[in-house]
Amino acid sequence: MIDLATAQKQLLALAPQKNAETVPLSHCFGRYLKRDVVAQRSQPLVDLSAMDGYAIRWADMPGPWQLIGESAAGRGFARCIEQGQAVRIFTGASVPPGADTILVQEDARIVDNIIHLEGAGPPRKAAHIRVTASDFGAGATLLKAGERLTAGKIALAAMAGFGELSVGALPKISYFSTGNELVSPGCEAGPEQIPSSNNPMIAAMMAETPCTFEDCGIVPDRLDAIVAAFEQCTHAGADVIVTSGGVSVGDYDLVQPALRKAGAKIEFWKIAMKPGKPVLVARLGNSIILGLPGNPSSAYVTAFLLLLPLAAYLAGSNDPMPHSFDAELSS
Repeated sequence: MIDLATAQKQLLALAPQKNAETVPLSHCFGRYLKRDVVAQRSQPLVDLSAMDGYAIRWADMPGPWQLIGESAAGRGFARCIEQGQAVRIFTGASVPPGADTILVQEDARIVDNIIHLEGAGPPRKAAHIRVTASDFGAGATLLKAGERLTAGKIALAAMAGFGELSVGALPKISYFSTGNELVSPGCEAGPEQIPSSNNPMIAAMMAETPCTFEDCGIVPDRLDAIVAAFEQCTHAGADVIVTSGGVSVGDYDLVQPALRKAGAKIEFWKIAMKPGKPVLVARLGNSIILGLPGNPSSAYVTAFLLLLPLAAYLAGSNDPMPHSFDAELSS
């Protein structure tokens, strides 16, 4: 019997990470980066106005200014602003050459194309301007390999000039439960039967992890049936084959005998934890076998502590293990 930390370490040591694949940004959510995201452009690329108002020269405060044109987002004002001149500007528009400050429209009054200061005016030179490269500059490393891509990180990559990213390929996870007493959820259960809650539970847990997941159903407690299920999953190219039930020491706990008959190598069996002690890990061909207990509470705990980190690591995570923290409980 080994402790949980050792079991987690040994499990990941069996798992080579998947190769990289290039995926459009719209399909990157939840995936793990395989290469750093290094900005291909600066943001903003030019000085932009952060407010609606007028682009002026700080040296011309407190005005007045002659209005000579307009700068809108995507359609700037190309001519240089001279002494005493101003350009109407909108949020997100480029600041015209020569201007260095934005006078917000609430502090301005315009009469016959002459702008007069009303109110306090801009507090300093360069007020209300988003300076070139103030978000990030070209060549800056914005995201590191192994990070999981959230909506915000995908938006950041798009602003940095990317339309696609290199991410870890999806690991293939196959799952089946074992037990003569199990029936599929929604089916009528006899007096000696129970619905298999583990099947939808494991599927739901894996839905939060980047992978392809196949629920192979319920396998009866027969040695030949369990061997056949393992062989079917390995032939289908499963990176991980997950089972629940049949990993203890009873007469009908046949997962370990089935693995031995199929030619698997047992890596370890039993972890010093409760619930979840009779966990089994093996190798069968190119597949990792993770045998979970059948009790739903034990299956959930062991899937959370072992299966989810394993799947995340295979998919490219640089930090797959769940994090613990100390908390003080109030009395």
